[in-house]
Amino acid sequence: MESSLLLPSLRPLRPFLPPPFPTARRRHASFRAKPPAPPPLPPLARFARRLGVAVPRAAREAFDDRPPGVARGGAHRRDYREAQGEPAVPPAAAAARAVAPYVVPAGTVLVLSFVIWKVVRNILPGKKKDQNSGESAPSGIMWSFAAGSNLATSTLSAEKESRKNLNKFYKELRTLKTVNMAGRQFGDEGLFFLAESLAYNKSAEEVDFSGNGITAVGIEAFDGILQINTALKTLNLSGNDIGDEGAKCLSDILIENVGIQKLLLNSINIGDEGAKAISNMLKKNKSIRILQLSNNTIEYSGFASIAEALLENNSIRSLYLNGNYGGPLGACSLAQGVLGNKSLREIHLHGNGIGNEGIRELMSSLCAHKGKIAVVDIGNNNINSEGLRPVAEFIKKTKSSLWFSLYMNDISDEGAEKVAEALKDNKTISTIDLGGNNIHSKGVSAIAETLKDNTVLTTLDLSYNPIGSDGVKALCDVLKFHGKIQTLKLGWCQIGVQGAEFIADCLKYNTTLSTLDLRANGLGDDGAICLARSFKIINESLTSLDLGFNEIRDDGAFALAQALKANEDLAVTSLNLANNFFTKFGQVALSEARDHVYEMSEREIDIYF
Repeated sequence: MESSLLLPSLRPLRPFLPPPFPTARRRHASFRAKPPAPPPLPPLARFARRLGVAVPRAAREAFDDRPPGVARGGAHRRDYREAQGEPAVPPAAAAARAVAPYVVPAGTVLVLSFVIWKVVRNILPGKKKDQNSGESAPSGIMWSFAAGSNLATSTLSAEKESRKNLNKFYKELRTLKTVNMAGRQFGDEGLFFLAESLAYNKSAEEVDFSGNGITAVGIEAFDGILQINTALKTLNLSGNDIGDEGAKCLSDILIENVGIQKLLLNSINIGDEGAKAISNMLKKNKSIRILQLSNNTIEYSGFASIAEALLENNSIRSLYLNGNYGGPLGACSLAQGVLGNKSLREIHLHGNGIGNEGIRELMSSLCAHKGKIAVVDIGNNNINSEGLRPVAEFIKKTKSSLWFSLYMNDISDEGAEKVAEALKDNKTISTIDLGGNNIHSKGVSAIAETLKDNTVLTTLDLSYNPIGSDGVKALCDVLKFHGKIQTLKLGWCQIGVQGAEFIADCLKYNTTLSTLDLRANGLGDDGAICLARSFKIINESLTSLDLGFNEIRDDGAFALAQALKANEDLAVTSLNLANNFFTKFGQVALSEARDHVYEMSEREIDIYF
């Protein structure tokens, strides 16, 4: 009897088959163990990766140090090829392995060569093409022949051009009376070449060597030249960094010179030592009439040296010391020299920080001066209304001054009233500059009252003062029928449209005003239209009108153009409308008006946009 016990059916088992390939066991084992670290790259491959260079696969296999038959392509593919009777390594791969040792180094060298060429290209001088002209412009490193010179660039053609220019300058020095070589940058080397032409030259009387990169070394080129040259009257060396050493060398040379009358040494970087050397030269030189030493770094000691020279020199006429550092002490020292000098006619001390104390001593010396001082410039010297008392005293007493400047101080209305009172007694000053002094309508009203009886003053500068429309009204009420003012400067005075109406009304009656400056007063179109109406009245005196920076647009331009066409007898020959807001329509209208006037009266009007 069979057993009734039933066993569950079992799945048939898969027969065990040994791996057909010997490497299968190793491959399965690789999943259980950590794969070995890849061998290090050879030096060339590492270098190529660092440079970001793609190395061919054949090249990588050529430099792979694993044993033959074990490659990245996998064991299955290699075994399959062997089972099919094919070579383990394809012919193309074998060829690549053969040439890889030569291709990879050559490629690396090519990449490095390209990188080096790009770097060197940016460093070496070359030529860049000018996009506007289409010509090549020199660029890169600029070379000089010697210290302080700039005769040529790194290119041979530029060197030849520089020598050609020097020969041209040399010829000019030998033939022309006035030679302007400013800003040519020929330097010390060029000056040695050009100075030789001055030795026995009898033609050149004025020579301008300013801004040419000349140093103290180059000044030695004049040694033995200027001592014997008697034709040269004006020598300009401004803007060259000759310094104190150059000033000493030049002074030693000019001691024996008897021809130069005007010597310009502005902005040459000299201090007290250089000023002392020049002062020693002035004690012996009897030909120099005009000496300019502006915009240097001369301080109190230098001013004292110049004062000593003034006591011994009786030929100097004009002395320029603008933009130095004299200060109150320097002004006091200079005052003693001015007092003892009888030949001085002009003294320019603009921007020296003299202050009230220094101006007191200086004005006292000028009042007691026995000579004839005609020009005095004490602008931008921190002078206020208190310091203006001695200034007003000088204006009242002087019998020779023609030109007086107080530009950019702070005299205010109180100081303006003192000046106005002094001008009532003055009979010589024809030009006075009171610009930038914080003068308001009150101060201008005092000056206007003075003009009723003053018949000498012809130029009045009140620019940069907030006089407003009230100040202009007081001035115009007088100038309608009084005074002899020919040049009136009211730029940046905040007069507005209302002020323009007062001026337009004044121009209908005034017969002396020839130059009027109304820049930056916010006139706009309305102000321009007011002035244009006054043009319809024949004014035979006004020749120059400046309306720049006034926010005038096309409507104002049309009004001015129409006025010019309507009055062919208008005397205006210069109309400045620069820095306004014209479109091409306004500009065309003004141009047509200019052409119309020329066609009808053959009179040219210069209109500046």
